[in-house]
Amino acid sequence: MRPRVTLHMMSSIDGRIATAGWPISVDAGEAYEMLHRDLRSDAWLVGRTTMAAFADGEARPVVTDQSYPRQTWKAAGAGMAPYAIYLDRSGHLHLNRERVNGDALIAVLTTAVSDHYLAELRRDGISYIFAGEADLDLSRALHILRTEFGIETLLLEGGGAINGAFLGGDLIDEVSLLILPIADGKPDVPTTFDDNLEGARPLDFISAENLDGGILHLRYRVLSGRPGTST
Repeated sequence: MRPRVTLHMMSSIDGRIATAGWPISVDAGEAYEMLHRDLRSDAWLVGRTTMAAFADGEARPVVTDQSYPRQTWKAAGAGMAPYAIYLDRSGHLHLNRERVNGDALIAVLTTAVSDHYLAELRRDGISYIFAGEADLDLSRALHILRTEFGIETLLLEGGGAINGAFLGGDLIDEVSLLILPIADGKPDVPTTFDDNLEGARPLDFISAENLDGGILHLRYRVLSGRPGTST
């Protein structure tokens, strides 16, 4: 069993999610965060690049001669939701803190990470789980988060590649999407879903809401049918 996953994103009308160069007159940050709170999930999950923006100061790596078992470790402050979760396959992110926006951190790692990195996470009070040997197994990660941390609902707020991987693995139940009144059109920039190798996925419309500033909030259920199959 895994948590119920809602993808929560914002994009231009053509699906771009990299905000560099967008008009400063269009500020969806407040609306996005308000909806993040209203969705009331037990946790939110992002990739390493997104979480790096929350790092506290310069990297302070640890060197250790201790060997740690490759099993879930819970920090003392990780007793209850909400949680801030990040994917870091190789253990490269140095956060120097145990919480982000008041939420206890959990790192999703592979067993290939070094003992030095595990020692750093323990020093900083960051819980961690293992979901794969060389590559991350997202389905396994969600199962562990449900069974060992009690996470029943999760907001996926990743980049296009992470979102695409979740979609391709049938791991998204609902989409919450803010469409900003911006036409981007830049080539070779991330979109809401990138690298979904399993093909297009049908959606079932839930609702549409007009927000201030010409922003549109759309919600869809993700159907389980794959291309060429009935749903």
